[in-house]
Amino acid sequence: MRTDAGRFAPSPTGSLHLGNLRTALLAWCFARSRGAPFLIRVEDLDPQRSRRTHEAEQLADLARLGIDWDGEPVRQSERHARHRAAFERLSAAGLTYPCWCTRAEVRAAAQAPHGNPDAYPGTCRRLSARERAERERRGRPAAWRLDAGSAIVAFEDAIAGAVRGVVDDFVLWRGDDVPAYNLAVVLDDAQAGVGEVVRGDDLLTSTPRQILLARLLDLSVPGYAHVPLVLDPSGQRLAKRSGAVTLRERLARGERVEQVIGWMAASVGLLAEPSPLRAAALLAGFEPARIARAPTTFDPARPMFDQPAPRAA
Repeated sequence: MRTDAGRFAPSPTGSLHLGNLRTALLAWCFARSRGAPFLIRVEDLDPQRSRRTHEAEQLADLARLGIDWDGEPVRQSERHARHRAAFERLSAAGLTYPCWCTRAEVRAAAQAPHGNPDAYPGTCRRLSARERAERERRGRPAAWRLDAGSAIVAFEDAIAGAVRGVVDDFVLWRGDDVPAYNLAVVLDDAQAGVGEVVRGDDLLTSTPRQILLARLLDLSVPGYAHVPLVLDPSGQRLAKRSGAVTLRERLARGERVEQVIGWMAASVGLLAEPSPLRAAALLAGFEPARIARAPTTFDPARPMFDQPAPRAA
């Protein structure tokens, strides 16, 4: 099995917006420009929000942009047994513990003086046997966290450069008997032979967790490239609530697929100015070093080629 594949892994919880699609285009360029396989994984672990209709729409939008992939898309929900086996392996090694903290309690602990806003403080790891028994009697299912031991993980990101992070005790298995994101993504990337992960830089802080987990499970660690996000005019991450931000909405306004691709390419520095082009035209001269590190602002009220200039890196 090849171990150099690239991938795009959308969650089928709604339409992909231009920021999602730009990340998909870049991930495809990274893989195809070096002759590597490109895979699609449907991350449908959220049973309440995932829909097959969303999945079909997302795949159609990718194809409309000219993004192709190898093999059939894999659904993450169909790999439950593999995820569970890996969790049991970590538990058997004494590396997990139950946690009853709510999200509100975790946020409150992070807001305490000297708290790290991105890290779990280890509250339930310090519980005594009596305290754990008391929480079990309350009836609320526990999530299970990795006892990371405050491990320090450093890696070189293709866009962000040198990154170093202290790994907190993150969730591996949710209280509703669903594998958590970090466990599932590490296992699925390794099983599929993914050697390069290209995704939004909002996930950069999760990468030390995933690298540590791969090492603990004796799995290969892929390379990483975290691309900048697309923001709305208020400076918030682009979302469907921002306005006409999906491919179908832009096409309904009379814009063409080639214009959308041209804007995407210019917004990350692959073109000096937006100009219509097809996705395949990006491959011959694709240079990851040209990708901007700063986020881009997209105003849904303005035409595709009349957008604010990208922020300086």
